[in-house]
Amino acid sequence: MGGLGDVCLSESVFYSLSLYYKKKIKALGIKKYLSLFSQYFESIENIESLRWLFLFSEEKRDVTWKKIVLVGKDKNGTLRKRFQSFSRETILFIDMYPDEEKVHVEDYQLGQLRTSGYQAVKKEITPNLKPLVILYPEISIKKRKWEYTNFLELERRLKEKKVPTILLRQRDSKSLIPFGIEIEELSQLKSFLESKGGIFVSNDSGVAHLAGSCGLYTVTIFIDTDPKVWHPRGNNISLTLEESNINLARVEHTIFHIFSIFFSKS
Repeated sequence: MGGLGDVCLSESVFYSLSLYYKKKIKALGIKKYLSLFSQYFESIENIESLRWLFLFSEEKRDVTWKKIVLVGKDKNGTLRKRFQSFSRETILFIDMYPDEEKVHVEDYQLGQLRTSGYQAVKKEITPNLKPLVILYPEISIKKRKWEYTNFLELERRLKEKKVPTILLRQRDSKSLIPFGIEIEELSQLKSFLESKGGIFVSNDSGVAHLAGSCGLYTVTIFIDTDPKVWHPRGNNISLTLEESNINLARVEHTIFHIFSIFFSKS
């Protein structure tokens, strides 16, 4: 269960379970997200397929698995009760993210795994730092965001100062941002980020978490969410900006600060 960012933050759970079960795991979820971490699974099934609809109904099926691990939100326990009927061993439930506790999602999940008797192994991320800035001006839909016009102005300023910069355009944003690179397929986007490396500047988004898992240094702008809980993995800086205090100079300074630390000698 969960979106792109949730799946990226769950990588260490996938890694730990794959070590314990020697990769003999069938993954069930949104396939386009789980496929980004296919190295941890024997196979991946798409939960959006009609063949898995019975799991979420009262239909009776004479089928079981050795053990079901559910990573998700299940506040009233309905899913756990339903899934237990298909699991020969007691179901393992990993609550996806904390509701009140101020702990990072990755640590929160691994803590539950450890309490359940598994060895919780954090998947270390290899830094992929290069003198390049990738800007991702995500358009606001539900959560408040740093406006895309700020990213466009930031791109102009960086290029004016001869900083190698790529604007990565969100899908379906051509009407607002007619230029930049657009990569629709997630597997291609992951390959692009891995090959480019660098500093990834964006709002709190699923793509920011993907960039972090690919080793990029993330600079993430948070408005409605808590960076202590939701910051991308790997090298990261979180900027918590009030809506009335969105400062281009602060973001630009952060980028040059990272450059000064990692690339001043080169």
